Amino acid sequence: MNLRKLLRLYDQGHRDFAGADLCGADLRGIILMGVNLKGANLRGANLTKSFLIKSDLSGAQMNWANLSFAKLSEAKLLETDLTKANLSGCFMVKSLLPGAKLSGADLIGANLRGANLWGANLCAAQLERVNLRDANLMGVNFKWANLSEARLIGAKLYGSSLNFTNLSRAWLKGLDLGGFNLEGVNLRKAKLTGATLEGANLAAANLTEAQLDRVNLQGADLTGAKLMRASLEDANLTWATLKKAELTGANLRGTKLYGVDLRDIQVSDAIESELSDRFLYSAAV
Repeated sequence: MNLRKLLRLYDQGHRDFAGADLCGADLRGIILMGVNLKGANLRGANLTKSFLIKSDLSGAQMNWANLSFAKLSEAKLLETDLTKANLSGCFMVKSLLPGAKLSGADLIGANLRGANLWGANLCAAQLERVNLRDANLMGVNFKWANLSEARLIGAKLYGSSLNFTNLSRAWLKGLDLGGFNLEGVNLRKAKLTGATLEGANLAAANLTEAQLDRVNLQGADLTGAKLMRASLEDANLTWATLKKAELTGANLRGTKLYGVDLRDIQVSDAIESELSDRFLYSAAV
């Protein structure tokens, strides 16, 4: 089926175009709302500023497609192949993307608020400034992804992989990241106020200038972590490992440090003086 025939049928009220071959088609600004394009071939198609609201694109081949600024709210993209696709500025609020292939995709500035990405592959994806508030991100592969300035407040992240991700300046307030492997993750200037990181692996993580007020870091591994100028006011670091961590200029007002050995960390003279009593106590525990 060619594009001209598809548009003629759409104007006549047809909505079922499952398996259509539109490989490389120019669909800029097209309006195909509520259509069935399951299993369609849209490889390399240009769908810039298109309207596909509530459409079903499950299982479609959309790798290398251009969907920048497209409207895909409440669309179905179950196991859709969007590898290396351009989804920058795309509006995908409450869309369904379980099992979608998005490795290497460009989602800069996309709005995926309340979307379901359960088990999706976002390895090495560009997600700067993406809105993932209240999204289902369980089991998502975020390895090597760039999530700088991303908004993840209220998101469900159980079972997701965040190894080697860039979460600098990301909004992670109140998230449950207990037990997560965040070794070497870039969390510079990230907003983590009130988050749970109990038992998390943050070895060698970059938390410089991060907002960690009231964060639960009980039993967390912060070996070699960079916490320079981080705010840890009223945070709970009970039994956390801080070996070779750098806390120069950090705010530790009200921080709970019971059971923490502070002998092998780097702090400013002012902080060392402030913690002298706790240092002696902790070292003896």
